[in-house]
Parts: sequence; C-alpha cells; structure tokens
Amino acid sequence: MAKEVRYLKSFYWKDYLIITLGLVLFATGFTGFIMPNEIVVGGLGGVGLLLKYAFSLPVFMTFLIGNGIMMLIAWFILGKSYVFKALFGVIGVTLLMAVAENYITGPLINADPLMSSIIGAVFSGSGLGLVYSRNASTGGTDIVGAIITKYRYISMGRGLLYVDLLIVGSSYLLFQSLEKIIYGLIVVSVMYYTVDLVINGARQSVQFIIFSTKYNEIASHINGELNRGCTVLEGTGWYSQQPQKVLIILARKTESSSIFRLVKRIDENAFISQSNVVGVYGKGFDQMK
Repeated sequence: MAKEVRYLKSFYWKDYLIITLGLVLFATGFTGFIMPNEIVVGGLGGVGLLLKYAFSLPVFMTFLIGNGIMMLIAWFILGKSYVFKALFGVIGVTLLMAVAENYITGPLINADPLMSSIIGAVFSGSGLGLVYSRNASTGGTDIVGAIITKYRYISMGRGLLYVDLLIVGSSYLLFQSLEKIIYGLIVVSVMYYTVDLVINGARQSVQFIIFSTKYNEIASHINGELNRGCTVLEGTGWYSQQPQKVLIILARKTESSSIFRLVKRIDENAFISQSNVVGVYGKGFDQMK
C-alpha cells in the first residue's frame, strides 16, 4: 500500500491542473464538434457514439461502465500503480462528459461537418496529449494502448490508432456508409497525430547521469517506484581525488519529471545531467534491426 501512496504523491498540483485542462479540452471537442456531426471516432468515446446512435444511450454511461471494466483489466495486467494514477483522469472524464452532454446540445460552430469534426479532433487530441504528458490516463482504450506500448515499441498515439481503426470500421454496420468511415478515419488520424505533437514524442528516450552520495537509495527507488533499471559506475572526483559512484539511467522522456522529483526528494544536493539520446535498443526500448 505504501508504494501506491508514493505513486499518488508523485502527482503535483500542476499535474492535476494540466490533466483537468486536458479533460476539459477533450470533452469540449468531443461533445461540441464531433458528436453533433455523427462521425464515429475511436476509443471508448467511439464505442459510446455507436451506442448513442443505435440505442440513445448517453456517452458518459459508456465511459462509466466501460472504464469500470477496463480498470479491472489494468489492475491485473498493468498493475495497481497504473490504476491509482489513472483514477483522477477516469473519474474526471466521466463527470465532464456528463456535464458536457447536458449543456452542449448542438454544434459549437456551424461549419462543414468534416471541418467541424477536424477542429474537434484537434481539441480532443490536444486534451489527450496534455493528460498523457503527465503520465495520466482517461481509461478506456487508453489502457489497451498502454498494454500495446508496454510490449511493442510504438508511440501511444500510433498504438491507439490501431485500436481505433477497428472501432471506426465497425460503424459501417450501423450507418452503411463508406463516407462516414472515411470521415472517421480522417478525424482519428488528426486526433492522435495531435496527441503525439503535444506530448512531443512520448517514446523519445533520455539519459540521466546522477552524482549523489545517496546513490544506493536513489537506485533502489528508481527500480521500485518507476520500474526502471539503472547502472552504478565507479568514478573519481578529480578535484577531491575521492571515489564517486555514478548512476546512469535510460528512460522515456515522459518519465523525466518523475525521476527529477524522486531524486530531489532523496537528495536535493544531487548533481544531475539529462540528455536526449538518438536511439536506445534492448528490452523495454527499441528492437535492434
């Protein structure tokens, strides 16, 4: 239980603010631009649209039920820590979708359906990108994307795109319209391209070099809390002529803030160097080709 509490504490008030802003953008884009034009997108929202058009079921109910099921799956596959970190986003998106559906009853702008939906895709994609950039989640097929990226080296946006292709394609059973499918594919592509732009390449890797007298504690917490490996090298401070332990860590770019916060919590006097790396090959990163 203590480990889950540490994960919750890893979020700062700025993280919650950015996540909330992202959820508002997503709900506004989805409800005010995409939904009124009856264009089916991907994700749990796309499933919700199919159920809404077919059975008049509110989209937020699909989020409520679907997220409950997916969070249960995540508990066993992605771990308790993922579920605890995703709770805020999952509850937030469900509540905001309920509010948005109640107050936004028509399109926010009167424009060509495709253009309006593309605007909605930019809004929604920007919102999701902000959520993902803080290592949070909106649940639903985000969990499927997280599972894909756990075992395959692809970006979150691309992973979700694969899942969404199936959902959009299934809309043909409801509308019997290839035009609707094409519109949906365009909107989904724009949405998740925006996701990747906002999080600035979620799968980009960084290298940390850390000098600290508390290297042992830092290394243990990085292994235990962040599930990242690290290497301890022997070094010598040339000015002091004293032996010095050096930590080298390779991680995803989105994990940078978590690593900085962890190190600061343990040793505020630590010396840290962070650099972008062109490529990282091996377990947990890219495959050698």
